[in-house]
Amino acid sequence: MQKPPGTPPDDAVDSEMVRYYAARADEYDDWYMRRARYSHGRAHDEAWRRDLGVAAGWLANRPFEGRIVELAAGTGWWSPLLAAKGQLTLYDAAPEPLVKARLRPAAAGLKAEMGIRDAWAEPDSAVEGLFAGFWVSHIDRARLDEWLTLAARWLAPGGLLALIDSCQDPESGARNDRPPGDDIPVRLLDDGTSFRIRKVFYEPAELEASLERAGFDQIEVTKTEHFFLVASARRR
Repeated sequence: MQKPPGTPPDDAVDSEMVRYYAARADEYDDWYMRRARYSHGRAHDEAWRRDLGVAAGWLANRPFEGRIVELAAGTGWWSPLLAAKGQLTLYDAAPEPLVKARLRPAAAGLKAEMGIRDAWAEPDSAVEGLFAGFWVSHIDRARLDEWLTLAARWLAPGGLLALIDSCQDPESGARNDRPPGDDIPVRLLDDGTSFRIRKVFYEPAELEASLERAGFDQIEVTKTEHFFLVASARRR
């Protein structure tokens, strides 16, 4: 039987992925900051910081306004940039990362609402802006169109979608990450606990085509020098 639109995946990998990010909450920002297992030496770490700065500048320049929703917000790395532009509500499927996320807008003198919500949950309102960081790469290729169509339902006509995600680069993850053999690699935590996650590296043309099929126009998808894919589009 076909699932209704917006139904969260129910396979073991997707459930395991939520547990992984819950358990990883206290060490997640080491990835952004190139600390501990995520440091790859001065040259690679500087390249990462340059690309991260480019992605942050790109997001800061997106013309968000009004009501903005951030899905799969994690520890809220990008949330202050969004909270400065409108009424931000951020969601994650796991409560543990949101403990960290709650502090970031407040530290910048900004306000944001937040709650527990799966990124596949059906929207309960139409907003002017939608953002997801490092979420699209967790979507099975067979369901990318489905989720982007869900994203369009979040948005009022003309509403803005922005995405930041990963490019495939061996220096992006932890030094002891196992080489991915397919779209479901095994990831380790600091204590050695292992989890399977889904990680799909979409190319710009692939994402552009899916966005168009999902009802978006004014589509722009590009890459930073090494590590990130950034995309924006407007709902028709």
